[in-house]
Amino acid sequence: MPFGIAAFRIGVYALWPFGYTTIERRDAGAPSCIGNVLWLVLAGWWLALTHIVTGIALCITIIGIPFGIANFKLIPVSLLPLGREIVRTDEPFAAR
Repeated sequence: MPFGIAAFRIGVYALWPFGYTTIERRDAGAPSCIGNVLWLVLAGWWLALTHIVTGIALCITIIGIPFGIANFKLIPVSLLPLGREIVRTDEPFAAR
């Protein structure tokens, strides 16, 4: 169940990454750490690798640069999605 929620969080963030950022939740705890290790081994590094490759490919053209930067923003949340929260760019410090 937590992996499905994390995948949905990545999907929502990938749908519209402009104007949003991710922050770490301080109350995540040990289960999210264990889940992040499982996610990293099973799916996270594949997702991060594809975001790196597509980000570089998109940055080749001038029109693709914002989308390449958006792909680079997706790398941390695709590596370790559990214990993260998506917030607006102007509120990352207000949530802490």
